[in-house]
Amino acid sequence: MTQSSPQPAFILVRPQMGENIGAAARAMWNFGLHHMRVVDPRDGWPNERAVALASGAGRLLDHAGLVGSVQEAIQDCTYVFATTARQRGLTKPIVTPERAMEQARAIHAEGGKVGVLFGPERAGLENEDIVQANAIISVPVNPEFPSLNLGQCVLLTAYEWRRATVETPPEVMEMAKTEFASALEIEKLGDHFEERLDEAQFFFPETKAEGMKLNLRNLWSRLPLTRADVQTMHGVMRQMVRWKERG
Repeated sequence: MTQSSPQPAFILVRPQMGENIGAAARAMWNFGLHHMRVVDPRDGWPNERAVALASGAGRLLDHAGLVGSVQEAIQDCTYVFATTARQRGLTKPIVTPERAMEQARAIHAEGGKVGVLFGPERAGLENEDIVQANAIISVPVNPEFPSLNLGQCVLLTAYEWRRATVETPPEVMEMAKTEFASALEIEKLGDHFEERLDEAQFFFPETKAEGMKLNLRNLWSRLPLTRADVQTMHGVMRQMVRWKERG
């Protein structure tokens, strides 16, 4: 498992359930992360339940580093984030996952190494763990219910890493074996509709006809019509004429 660009190490501190380790691995793999370190897992290592939950991300667990302490897990890191939802009474920067992963990207670009600490399921990281971090990541959740599952917290942070490092357009149009209609094709469609609607005496009264035609032209220009759409609309108008002639 090699990757050309550097990425942070996600460090699970004293995780209690193998299922949550597996869920964390799966979340990491979803967003292209594969550097996991596991500190003193309660149920030992390797963990069959973690592998079962990881599904296709089991290879990540095969390469996860098992360590005995937070100090050992972060010894090669130049900057460490600790995730927590509770006030700790410690003077440290508190950042959102988005801001943290932006900083991580910049740190890696300068040759540094980032670690992110995630605490055990029962109560999260201890203050003794957090004091070893440079900053705190806090997810802006509902203050009346701030608890996040380990896998959820890993997923949120991994998602923000992906957003910070991969250029993804916010919206794309998937074309189903067609392409957008040209201005000329849309103009011809408008002509066809006006011709047929004129025959049906739709533009009435005459004093409002020009405004009605203008509104229709504006309607066509607003729609992201494809060539298939234009052909369908022409077909609709032709079939209506045939139906009228049969009647």
